[in-house]
Amino acid sequence: MAGLIIKQDDPSASHVADLLAYHLKEVRDVMAEHAYALDATGLSAPNVTFWTVWRDDTLVGFGALKQLDATQGEVKSMRVDRAALGLGAGRAMLNHIVAEARRRGYARLSLETGTADMHAPAISLYRSCGFVSCNAFGDYQPSPQNQFLTLDLQV
Repeated sequence: MAGLIIKQDDPSASHVADLLAYHLKEVRDVMAEHAYALDATGLSAPNVTFWTVWRDDTLVGFGALKQLDATQGEVKSMRVDRAALGLGAGRAMLNHIVAEARRRGYARLSLETGTADMHAPAISLYRSCGFVSCNAFGDYQPSPQNQFLTLDLQV
């Protein structure tokens, strides 16, 4: 994780466009109508905070935190560039999001992700940080293409 910088950013910025487009295409190709990844408009909503991860001058990933209500947040649209896998960018972003959720006083942080093989590294990361399986939350509908995880921030 050394040498990585996380900064709040604009999801509609030109430097984010290619990685976000790749993320959306891949998730939609695999999960079809059960893909809930947010596009730049969704990531720009007032209740969403978006960050990018940089190594030197290179964008290596992004992630977001969506406020569900006063006590709950949701991890949204985490992605690491394929060329940056193994650098710790995903863990750095997740740690940043968890720390921000705690700073905001959230009691719970949840997420929705896929069940396809491509999601296995992300699921492993989430579980290594203490996330456990849970039921669908918010407006999500369970399906064979998605799963739900949560982290109790009060422990």
